[in-house]
Amino acid sequence: MGETFDLVFTGGTCATPAGIVETDLGVRDGHIVALGDLKGAAAAETFDATGLHVLPGVIDSQVHFREPGLEHKEDFATGTAAAALGGVTAVFEMPNTSPSTLTAADLADKCRRAKGRAWVDMAFYVGASEGNVEELDELELLPGAAGVKIFMGSSTGNLLVEDDATLAQALAHGKRRCAVHCEDEPRLRERLSIAKEGGHPRYHPEWRDAETALRATERLIRLARGVRRRVHVLHVSTGDEMAFLRDHHDIATVEATPQHLTLAGPEAYERLGTLAQMNPPVRDEAHRAALWRALDQGLVDVIGSDHAPHTREEKAGDYPATPSGMPGVQTLVPIMLDHVARGRLSLERFVDLTSAGAARIFGIVGRGRIAQGFEAHLTIVDLKARRRITNQWIASRCGWTPFDGMEVTGWPVATVLNGRVVMHDGQLIGDPAGGAVKFLEAL
Repeated sequence: MGETFDLVFTGGTCATPAGIVETDLGVRDGHIVALGDLKGAAAAETFDATGLHVLPGVIDSQVHFREPGLEHKEDFATGTAAAALGGVTAVFEMPNTSPSTLTAADLADKCRRAKGRAWVDMAFYVGASEGNVEELDELELLPGAAGVKIFMGSSTGNLLVEDDATLAQALAHGKRRCAVHCEDEPRLRERLSIAKEGGHPRYHPEWRDAETALRATERLIRLARGVRRRVHVLHVSTGDEMAFLRDHHDIATVEATPQHLTLAGPEAYERLGTLAQMNPPVRDEAHRAALWRALDQGLVDVIGSDHAPHTREEKAGDYPATPSGMPGVQTLVPIMLDHVARGRLSLERFVDLTSAGAARIFGIVGRGRIAQGFEAHLTIVDLKARRRITNQWIASRCGWTPFDGMEVTGWPVATVLNGRVVMHDGQLIGDPAGGAVKFLEAL
């Protein structure tokens, strides 16, 4: 008697460790259990993937879902729905909510809120602050924790870690890779008048210039080496940082965002106004080209969306009082697949940047490859589909995207979570059943 499966994907082209090959894929008990010719195999459900590519489930390791306290912008239900519709199977959520995620109770509250409402798997960063540095090594290992996030700039109140003494303490407490937003807060304060006097978001990259980012990144690496702590530099936006980080890849991994790889000033600011405002800023074509060179040379480890929604009403205010950030979790896959279609990166590199890379550097269990024994988290795409990204497609509560009107080649067709299809052809299926992302360090 042959094997029986809960779900079999037939006729598709799978991105496997052995290469991108045409093969069927069998799933049982939420795990990949067979690759090969499964024609005629007994299965409770069959998915015809003819003409489609089956990829390891995309992991977005930087999102802001705004719950608790800022649910008018986003919450776990709407944010994870956007993720699933965009082909994303797991997200790491950031701590700058209200209240900030600083304690075990804060983390437990987020885990409780997500249960039964999340369409994809989640993990939550704990924020570092002057008040909790002594507890970070314990907090980073709690169930549901993605690790520790440090804001060196662009944050307020108890999440801002701008001085070297507190930063060194935070880095010294813990062993997991620590994610860091690198902007030099003292320089931001010194240069704020540039934004205020300019009064238009085109001044955003002048206020928050490349030197502001580089200073913070250099400080971070110096202190991280001092305490031998692995770090992850979020949303690198400058060629200056990439040139510096090239010599420090042994201790620092690198994230780039679809926004910084796709948009460029001054055109983006003239066309989008404050909708193009994010921290660190969208920069000019020279910096964007430098990011692509770093990506081509293997320096970039992961693509994260930095999904950070605000309402259109909030964005309609007067710069620089307008909030920084833009939605991105739903558009990460189509934007990056369009770069694949245009020859900017290979499909294999796409898989590494959006799935295998995050699994490798964060120590995620059971994700990042299509192989026997791995959990069945899959992103199924049509590389030839031509679609137009629109505000109407966006499931995020904010209801807009900076990529509105953009035509792309490559589209997410289905999202598979733990062997269950949760999105197919733009429709969510069943009930939300996302769980917790699992990590080696937390086992």
